[in-house]
Amino acid sequence: MKIPISVAIITRNEEKNIEEALESVKDFEEIIVVDSFSEDRTVEICKKYTDKIFQNEWSGFAKQKQYAIDKATLPWVLVLDADERVTEALKLEIIEKLKSDEAAGYFIPRKNFFLGKWIKHSGWWPDYTLRLFRKDRGKMEERAVHERITIEGKTDYLREPLLHFTYRSIEGFVDKMQKYSTLSAMDIVKKNPSKSKILTKMIFAPIYTFLKMFIVRLGFLDGIRGFILAFFYSFYSFLKYAKAWEKIWK
Repeated sequence: MKIPISVAIITRNEEKNIEEALESVKDFEEIIVVDSFSEDRTVEICKKYTDKIFQNEWSGFAKQKQYAIDKATLPWVLVLDADERVTEALKLEIIEKLKSDEAAGYFIPRKNFFLGKWIKHSGWWPDYTLRLFRKDRGKMEERAVHERITIEGKTDYLREPLLHFTYRSIEGFVDKMQKYSTLSAMDIVKKNPSKSKILTKMIFAPIYTFLKMFIVRLGFLDGIRGFILAFFYSFYSFLKYAKAWEKIWK
């Protein structure tokens, strides 16, 4: 019996990730894939699991995911990234929760893996994110990056986690940091902050970020990976404010 949920996934050149993601949800009733004209085997792989594949020019994370959600035909939607996996235990918990129908949306914890290891501290666990919701009660919030779903109604939390295989290499981390910092800078500029506020953030936010991740959130217990994460996130914080300052200065 298929699980009566629509899975919404956006892709672009995800041939290294997408098959494992789709394999983990192959027993869901509907899989929606919105692809941004991948140049690798992504679409070819997706065709093995679903015929509901739509091509759409990249319009930003929030709009792209909302486009996928809009294509769903079932009452409940699960938004999944190509580098995430749904476990059997999570499926069973979801089925039980849907029977009770007590909430309009559910936050799911994520087990985040960095360079092949589960990061248990550094603010990376349990990393709750709202991914399962009634289609008629949820929508993507308009943001350039770090998009999120807003819900009309009650929300609840699941216990079983999604597996998130993010940042398999330092190079991949740096590439995403470059892209995401540019998008974050756009969000900062939209709020029309003063130059002095951006300069203050550019100086002090990186220090705060490092200390919070590595000391307060016990990142040192994650070993060298915890140090690398704290360092990179502090540099990411510097980059987004530096890029915002650059945009305002121009």
